[in-house]
Amino acid sequence: MKRILLAATAAALAAATAPAAAQDAAAGQRVFNQCRACHTIEAGGRNGVGPNLHGVVGRKAASVEGFRYSQNMRELAAGGLTWTEENLDKYLTNPKSLVPRGSMPFAGLRNEQQRRDLIAYLKQNSPGS
Repeated sequence: MKRILLAATAAALAAATAPAAAQDAAAGQRVFNQCRACHTIEAGGRNGVGPNLHGVVGRKAASVEGFRYSQNMRELAAGGLTWTEENLDKYLTNPKSLVPRGSMPFAGLRNEQQRRDLIAYLKQNSPGS
């Protein structure tokens, strides 16, 4: 009985901590429409109110040339912040939880499936991730 309980607990933990499981990049593209007001995602695309997000997955934070990042984002980048799937999920859930004094005026994306899908879309647009 203890083995079954332990196995079930381990399986539940593995499922809960699996990064961006069951992702749908096509659905993520639709979610990204919320982001288009401030961001572009095309390779070589311009920066807008926010930086271009092409290649963001696996990229060091605050590293897009020509974009003026908040002081807090630059500090975190200097400390090694990289846009892993896990960090993107945290940031997209609530940007202030990861970058408390950041300047992104976005409250967050509370729907877990939408975040997974959005991360899949960002990943699809991040060659080498």
